[in-house]
Amino acid sequence: MAIYARFEGAGVASYGLVENGMVNELRGGLFDEPAATGRQFALADVKLLAPCVPPKILAVGLNYKSHLGTRAAPVNPEMFYKPVTSLQNPGDPIELPPDQTDTHFEGELVVVIGRHVRNASPEEARAAVFGVTCGNDVSERNWQRNTDRQWWRAKGCDTFAPLGPWIVTGLDYSDLALETRVNGEVLQQQRTSDLIFDVPTVIEFVSRYVTLTPGDLIYTGTPGNTKKMAPGDVVEVELEGIGVLRNPVK
Repeated sequence: MAIYARFEGAGVASYGLVENGMVNELRGGLFDEPAATGRQFALADVKLLAPCVPPKILAVGLNYKSHLGTRAAPVNPEMFYKPVTSLQNPGDPIELPPDQTDTHFEGELVVVIGRHVRNASPEEARAAVFGVTCGNDVSERNWQRNTDRQWWRAKGCDTFAPLGPWIVTGLDYSDLALETRVNGEVLQQQRTSDLIFDVPTVIEFVSRYVTLTPGDLIYTGTPGNTKKMAPGDVVEVELEGIGVLRNPVK
């Protein structure tokens, strides 16, 4: 198991391996063979960035029975896109647009794709996963459900895709505890084993139509009920074996 962070140290954005409270800087990109530069930074002394720069971001809607309400379960994974400009760093604020009225958190497991994959078999889909991290699929419900034909702004405003704090590889992500807290209050709890469509199934389905490439992200869906956020709130998404993604709201 390895923990990859993207961070800003000494004014430069780099990838690094996290171990014992330190970040060991790496040469090159996330998918290059790890080669240490020899420079080490204390985690407390660096700014963590969104842990990868994705070519594209996909997300799954309605992927936990606890989130369906009275709606029927989908036949196939219900996919949508979020723009890469919606990414937000760990610790940086979720910025509510001035005309929003009902913006919710959605704590999720996020998968990072590690290879090109098209028309994936189940085995190829499993092998395509580089690692996993925490995500928050921020959603403006009024725009999503009532006013807009597309979810381009309901799901895609700047800062509406917090990600991090880092990517963990080699972790069995099929049965992890997921918890979302707002101001310390637990508002979502579920295990990733409760996904309606598990990660390999989602990758298989998507890759029939859209080629997945290294660095692509898939937000896998949120459980239970979500609530409106307000300026001053602090949202935490925690996944067992990964860590905590924490973002204030402004």
